Amino acid sequence: MNKSIKQQQLEERILKLLSGKALKATELLFADPEIQALQEYANIVSIKRLGFNDHGPVHMRKATLNAIKMFKLLNEAGIQMNLEKERVGTADDSLVAVIMASLLHDLGMSIARDTHELLSIQIATPFIDKVIAAIHDPEEYNIKAAIRSIAIEGIFGHMATHKIHSLEAGLVLIGDGSDMEKGRARIPAMLSTKVRPGDIHRTSATAIQKVRIIKGEDKPIRIEVEMNASVGFFQIEEVFFPKINISPVKPYIELYAGVTDREQLRYL
Repeated sequence: MNKSIKQQQLEERILKLLSGKALKATELLFADPEIQALQEYANIVSIKRLGFNDHGPVHMRKATLNAIKMFKLLNEAGIQMNLEKERVGTADDSLVAVIMASLLHDLGMSIARDTHELLSIQIATPFIDKVIAAIHDPEEYNIKAAIRSIAIEGIFGHMATHKIHSLEAGLVLIGDGSDMEKGRARIPAMLSTKVRPGDIHRTSATAIQKVRIIKGEDKPIRIEVEMNASVGFFQIEEVFFPKINISPVKPYIELYAGVTDREQLRYL
């Protein structure tokens, strides 16, 4: 597989955060050439054919890294995921589901934009089943069914167009939405030759300089969005905030946004 330097760097950062079943599952996903090919083609369709931003290997790894960071912050704060609360699995099982959903959530972009989350489920399910089979014994039917369901829910809900109910799926949604730094819109902006409807999304995205996910003061997770122009607030208010608002993780998030060297606004 011919992976970009950026992709390799993200994979290294992700793997350093993991251990146990989550580490093994992620290594299997990273090593699968078919997943790599699907992610690369999803990016071709997204950028070259449709004129959207990055939906390929780098984006899916950034979304995964974001989700893992938030998972760990919740875990450190003693917040149990749904698999734990429901006494079905462990925190490690929940993390496996979050990682699989995050790494596979945009595979459907290799086909179309409309309802691509549903297409992603169809494409991703065989990979999910293969990974689950590799990290769990054949007779562990209950936990395998639960991990599969949570992973599919994460893919199903990442567009904030369908109601989701688990914290795990909520992390996938916010992890995806947190990948909004200017680099994600760089290539479509360079390829654009004329003004088109919806360009405010691209313009606002290019204003986002940095997204930080750190420990919060009042809540376990603090998300800080730094921008170089006020047009970036459109991205926060019209795209990112609605995703947080529908996520089961919302009660545990502080959201701040502001223009560089100016006072930050608190949204949550």
